[in-house]
Amino acid sequence: MTPIAPGARVEVRDELWIVRRVDPSSDGGYLYTCDGVSELVRDKNALFLSKLEEDIEVLDPAETKLVADTSSNYNNTLLYLGSLLRRNIANDEHLHLGQHAVMKLKQYQLVPALQGLKQPRTRILIADAVGLGKTLEAGILATEMIQRGRGKRILVVTQKSMLTQFQKEFWSRFTIPLVRLDSVGLARVRNRIPANHNPFNYYERSIISMDTLKQNLEYRNYLEKAWWDIIIIDECQNVALRSSEQNMSSRARLAKRLATRSDTLILLSATPHDGSARSFASLMNLLDPTAIGDPDNFTQEDYRDKGLVVRRFRTDIRHEAGEDFPERNLKEIKHPAGPQEEASYEALLEIPFTQRGEHIPGRQKELQRVGVQKGLFSSPAAALVSAHERIKKLHEHDPPTPSEKAEIIGQENFIKCLKAIEPKNFSKYQSLLSLINDTQEGWNSTDAKDRLVIFSERIETLNWLREHLKEDLPIGEKKIEILQGGMRDTEQQEIVDRFGRLDDPIRLLLCSDVASEGLNLHYFCHRLIHFDLPWSLMTFQQRNGRIDRFGQTEQPLIYWFVNQTRTEKIRGDLRILEILIEKEKQAYENLGDPAVFLNVHDQEKEEKSIAELMAAGESAEAVGTQLDENAENAQKEGTEWWMDLFQSEEIPNLDENYVLAEDEVRFFESDWHFFKTGLQELNAQGQMVQSSVDEQNKTVTITAPKDLQERLRQIPSEARSTNNQYNLTTRVDLLEESIDQARQARAGENTWPDLHYLWPQHPIVEWIVDRLATRFGRHEAPVLRSANLDPGEKAFILMAIIPNKKGQPLLVDWQVACRKQSQEFKLIPLKSLVERLELRAGEIPNPGDEKVPETLKKSLPEAVEVMKRNMVLRQKEFSSSMNQRLEKKLSALKTLQERQFEQLELKLELSKQDEGIKNSKRQNRILEINQVFDDYREWVTNTLKTEPDPHIQVLAAFCSQND
Repeated sequence: MTPIAPGARVEVRDELWIVRRVDPSSDGGYLYTCDGVSELVRDKNALFLSKLEEDIEVLDPAETKLVADTSSNYNNTLLYLGSLLRRNIANDEHLHLGQHAVMKLKQYQLVPALQGLKQPRTRILIADAVGLGKTLEAGILATEMIQRGRGKRILVVTQKSMLTQFQKEFWSRFTIPLVRLDSVGLARVRNRIPANHNPFNYYERSIISMDTLKQNLEYRNYLEKAWWDIIIIDECQNVALRSSEQNMSSRARLAKRLATRSDTLILLSATPHDGSARSFASLMNLLDPTAIGDPDNFTQEDYRDKGLVVRRFRTDIRHEAGEDFPERNLKEIKHPAGPQEEASYEALLEIPFTQRGEHIPGRQKELQRVGVQKGLFSSPAAALVSAHERIKKLHEHDPPTPSEKAEIIGQENFIKCLKAIEPKNFSKYQSLLSLINDTQEGWNSTDAKDRLVIFSERIETLNWLREHLKEDLPIGEKKIEILQGGMRDTEQQEIVDRFGRLDDPIRLLLCSDVASEGLNLHYFCHRLIHFDLPWSLMTFQQRNGRIDRFGQTEQPLIYWFVNQTRTEKIRGDLRILEILIEKEKQAYENLGDPAVFLNVHDQEKEEKSIAELMAAGESAEAVGTQLDENAENAQKEGTEWWMDLFQSEEIPNLDENYVLAEDEVRFFESDWHFFKTGLQELNAQGQMVQSSVDEQNKTVTITAPKDLQERLRQIPSEARSTNNQYNLTTRVDLLEESIDQARQARAGENTWPDLHYLWPQHPIVEWIVDRLATRFGRHEAPVLRSANLDPGEKAFILMAIIPNKKGQPLLVDWQVACRKQSQEFKLIPLKSLVERLELRAGEIPNPGDEKVPETLKKSLPEAVEVMKRNMVLRQKEFSSSMNQRLEKKLSALKTLQERQFEQLELKLELSKQDEGIKNSKRQNRILEINQVFDDYREWVTNTLKTEPDPHIQVLAAFCSQND
């Protein structure tokens, strides 16, 4: 069964419809998503199953009825043509809209979209370093997919603290609405929809946290029964297989299932693997399950030319970042340890740690000491918790062994020393107070635009800091807040939202490392303090990225403390942490990725490596030498070994011809002109839409009618107007101001911008386009008279679409069939006719003649026939090109499949298991491989295989004024 191409006008149940979307249905036919055109169904949407409908008639273009357009300046025709131009974008490799989003665009941010559009199946990992704008890059690509009719249903999965931030970014900058399914949102959805209905089918575009999906079995089941066009998984390193795990985690299993529920998959992560081939292979298998048969044994041949990864560092984009990425300033603050702190260090070193009831000097004992020391380096409060928990555990043996009793005594002495460290003699805390109060450093706690972030790994330290800072700083309790992982999702989102609002009293935010990934804390903040140094280069980089990121307007100021102690062992361990920071600075300036120094690519593993070095008694100098050797070896092998495996050989060319759509035709000066004219014509036709226009600021205020109100229920509730009145503008500078002003909202007020982006992707603009695309009746095309045509000359604008097996338009061709007097029709580009006839809105006089020349009507079938002959040739040429691409793809899949079979046999040959078990494993794995490749072949075939019959539509006809 041949599907009907999107854009086709069809007659179903005696009414006229436009096919907007085509999807294969489970019964072997097609599901058509249609918009009503004829009077009875105008502005209605409907779904039709081809197997159930007795007759879906595609209208013959040669029988199109030509009607006079009597509107002023032929506005109806130009609006109609403009709407169709906006609606019918081919699945090509050019950017059409995403680059115009509300952002200070940098060229490097276009690369993921260009690389994704080159693939027959858009699947990509955007692995840019911290702070480069991965959310914006994902938004550009998602916008391009939406414009191609491949982004109707979207699911975003992110961390619970990121839900509101991600939702805001997608809406305010790309007008992509996402329904937030946090704990409150889920309850709201459940109250709104019938019982047992799938909420992921109810809302077309939504955002949810991985933790919610992992913990909520009901919603996980709903998730696995839904289908999306685009799935975005943020911080995807959290769903990768860990090399330390024997079994797949619940997050990894969920991500594997999600990867099968969407055509387009976008993964985001600045730290996309833990250094192991298996971990990275798990992410690659989410994107393309055909490439890796053995995750422990794969080569470049498996992924050549796939273009699945984009990875850049600050060093790569520094030349174009400019003022949007001011260079950071790192400052080390040294402070001498006081007598009470020195006593606690000595007490820690004297604790005779035990294992299984015995004191055994050596590595294990030193690791225990280093573990307690980590808490002590954070704060006495954190170390106290560890000491009390240890004593409690030692008392589990009743009675404790002699060795355990000795450790208990040591722990109690340690506790005594810790309790003696009061705020006044806690040197790091006093240094913090001095830094905060130092007028030369410039922090002004009374200035709402000058806020401060303090990071600590330990919750006990954060609580201690809050308790004492609210007493020792003249800023009041309401100006200090904590952000940590134990909070509910809505609490975390609220804190982040408040910190980014100018009017909120928060001045100082105390953060655990739950805030180190993804969050935007830079809007009114360019100062960050590491109260305790992380034992991971990756964590240090992630923390700094909260304020040192794209869009920061001030120089980031980053501080950390170094305790100068007389206790030699402790001094040596602290020096190792200093070496870490020196290496991070080296990576920032030259290498890009600090993970090359420890070469484990995982925060927990980095911390463990540092602990091992301290426990082994390694000197700081030896550690520094080892780290340099690691980095040197990594560079010799390729700084990013996995990029050598997976980077596409073809780097997208960012010249303007490649980035922008070719031969772009415009009937209106701008989206503003199009939208304003469309509103005027709707009102002139009696479809009253209350609106007011501000020409100077290119702003329009519109009161949504009932049908539009229904559409707008899909946008975030915070972005919806309570009185159904919406303000839109095409001016990006005003939109940026509106976004900033929203952050300055008073407590209790909405922090979402009240000014919306007037561009093709906004739901209100889409609603206008839908209405304008049906300006003419059933199977009709308008007629225009032009003084620039010779007497007897005739022209017809024709559009042809060549779809794939899925009904997606692979080629959209606009041509003009033109002839003079009795000559034959010839096809010319639309742009040529537009330039010759000066088809610009508001500039074409309309004499108002309601007559349509008979000679024009009689010429129509001949013009359509010329277009048909042309499109048959083009279809053959285009189909041949696509078939070559398909054959190449299928051949590559066959090679990969054979390679996986070979890898399977090699693995089984090395196995010492019983032959019966090996045969069972062989059969199961063969079935699995065949299923994966068969599914992928079907997908590729349906995507690249074209349908034999192009769909042709007559859009408009032209004659001279004297005809």
